[in-house]
Amino acid sequence: MITLSDLSNTHRPHKGRIRCGRGPGSKKGKTCGRGNKGDRARRGFKTHKGQEGGQMPLYKKLPGRGFTNGRFKAKVFSINLSLIDKLFNDGETVNLQALQQKGVAPRRITGGLKILSGGEITKKLAIHAVGFSEAAIEKLKAKGIPFEQIPLAATDNVSDVV
Repeated sequence: MITLSDLSNTHRPHKGRIRCGRGPGSKKGKTCGRGNKGDRARRGFKTHKGQEGGQMPLYKKLPGRGFTNGRFKAKVFSINLSLIDKLFNDGETVNLQALQQKGVAPRRITGGLKILSGGEITKKLAIHAVGFSEAAIEKLKAKGIPFEQIPLAATDNVSDVV
């Protein structure tokens, strides 16, 4: 059992502020820890970020602009087999337009539709997509579900469907 006499102070002791300019015995007398001469020893000294003395700062050496492919990357909409099984009934066709009409896929997809292998599919559906994962192809072949891989150029007119 813990008693009051067993308790000890676990907090660090308070560290007092440094008192500069109080004589040579204080270790912070005379120059007050600022060294000798120079800008840094003076009152009101401020430095700019990236300042490297007389050397050219790194941020000035690096190029200011450049090119990134991020704006032009084709965004792909991926969907698992289990979600397709929930959304569609027997005999329906699964494609990007059908998913957009059901409100699952976003309006603007530049990279088309990709089918992933997550979950199981039990219904007989026709699937048209730009890409299929290898495991999804194996599952679809095992279940005997017809699927077609369509080229990306054929889906360009699809991206603006509401």
